[in-house]
Amino acid sequence: MLSKKQPTRTCIACRAQNDKKNLIRIVKNDNEIKLDISGKLNGRGAYICNSLECVEKCIKTKALNRTFQTNVSPEVYSKLKEDFLAGNN
Repeated sequence: MLSKKQPTRTCIACRAQNDKKNLIRIVKNDNEIKLDISGKLNGRGAYICNSLECVEKCIKTKALNRTFQTNVSPEVYSKLKEDFLAGNN
């Protein structure tokens, strides 16, 4: 029996490809950007590895600015990092 293909996505920080289920989705809905742990929120999505190293690289390189083609404030980046750390404890 054939198994289903697992969808792959690319991390916006390190550019590594991985299975969708192993990555964390960041969603932009209207003018709000937040982590989407469930992976089912409406809006434009971007994916990042489930590691603090990739989250910090995303902040340093301002990867969300490029991905969502908008100016993302530093407060949003710090909130994403807080949410990531809170979710991984």
